[in-house]
Amino acid sequence: MLSTVLSATLHGVEGRLVEVEVHVSSGLPSFTVVGLPDAAVRESRDRVRAAVLSTGLKWPAQRITVNLAPSSLRKTGAGLDLAVAIGVLTAVGALAGGEVAGTGFIGELGLDGSLRSAPGIVPMVSALGTKRVVVPLGCVPEARLLSSRVCGARTLSEVVDAVRGRRDWPAPPPPATLVSRAQPDLADVRGQLVGRRALEVAAAGGHHLLLVGPPGSGKTMLATRLPGLLPPLERSEALEVTRIYSAAGLSVPGGALATDPPLRAPHHGATEVSVLGGGTACLRPGELSLAHCGVLFLDELAEFSVAVLDALRQPLEEGVVRVRRARSAVDLPARILLVGAMNPCPCGEGAMRGACRCTDHSRARYQRRLSAPLLDRFDLAVPLCRPDVGDLLGAPCGEPSAKVAERVRLARAAAVVRGVRVNAELPVTTLRQECPLSAGATALLERRLRSGTLSARGLHRVWRVARTVADLEDPGQPLTERHVAEALALRAARETLILS
Repeated sequence: MLSTVLSATLHGVEGRLVEVEVHVSSGLPSFTVVGLPDAAVRESRDRVRAAVLSTGLKWPAQRITVNLAPSSLRKTGAGLDLAVAIGVLTAVGALAGGEVAGTGFIGELGLDGSLRSAPGIVPMVSALGTKRVVVPLGCVPEARLLSSRVCGARTLSEVVDAVRGRRDWPAPPPPATLVSRAQPDLADVRGQLVGRRALEVAAAGGHHLLLVGPPGSGKTMLATRLPGLLPPLERSEALEVTRIYSAAGLSVPGGALATDPPLRAPHHGATEVSVLGGGTACLRPGELSLAHCGVLFLDELAEFSVAVLDALRQPLEEGVVRVRRARSAVDLPARILLVGAMNPCPCGEGAMRGACRCTDHSRARYQRRLSAPLLDRFDLAVPLCRPDVGDLLGAPCGEPSAKVAERVRLARAAAVVRGVRVNAELPVTTLRQECPLSAGATALLERRLRSGTLSARGLHRVWRVARTVADLEDPGQPLTERHVAEALALRAARETLILS
């Protein structure tokens, strides 16, 4: 007696189709799972048996072999439980093969026969394509983001009855209304004109930003307001972000699409795997991927592990994390806007009013934790001071986020005309052809190159930032010495860190 049931497993942030083959034969009662299962899949034999018995169905006292094809793909998680149970019931004749043909089954089984959610519902449903898919009832709104042929059930008994045609599929919960979350407003920031300008340029051009200043200077306040300046996610981006969160086991609020750019702010004690993604048994997305199409904020940047910081360099250039293991490999999306914040020295005071208590050696060792290649990835690096008392108590509110976001939208629209999403992605050939420099701007950059304070990579980054500065004023105007001078001024803190 042989049956085949469709299901899926998670591989990185992608779902992979799995054929669950169940063979029931005479012999001593046993239950064997083959096909590179992990520990959670191997333990399904106990969950499935208990769930079937709790449903009131008969469990075969025979030899049961479950093969998960393709056998070369490692299977992870408990999402295959439901497919294994349906496969066993079909193999022993409790269900007809025609009743389950062309249907995928995804879900974890409780010992009482209840269906539970499994991480990665969205990408696993995507792997099954246009086939009908059965998932836990609470996962139906999330699963229907990618397929309309989704049915849900609360228990294995409901699945069996619905497949047999004895009852209708239970009605799923209503889909959630797509409501954009309220973002912190930039108008709350008092003073900090340089920081506000850097935030606007970063949002408009997709430029990575480094904020350097003492505690209380507003670094975190500025960084958390950056997502509010970014445009809402397009549908393709929203689906991609939703798929990543689902693969990470994070619930999508109400089963709705993630319409707002995400903001992730891991602690500085985070490990390399938690930031970049990967692992041993299963390759899961890390903080870089969870911030895809949004902002990754690394507060206390110099306190992060040197290995973590240096591992950021390649993903920042390519927009993808390439995880390679001996038996598997995945590419995790990581197109992010990086914002780093750090103190000027270990004590945090820097040169403010001569209050720094650090020795020259400790200050230099602290700043050397950020390598020159990593600092080169920051297009913008601005020093911040604590705001003036007058700004805190009596100054009027600055521009609200909505007004700044409109300028950001127009600047990004100009980048789309050039064939890129943001100016930070402009290739060098396009930069030279469509963004020519004036004679004064060329002379200014030449002086910085000859002095050694600007590298070849830095030259093109300054060039792109200058184009963004010009786009915020008028997308049609040429690049002048004033635009380049502002772009250079917006990386002053970076040069201080390298030369210290």
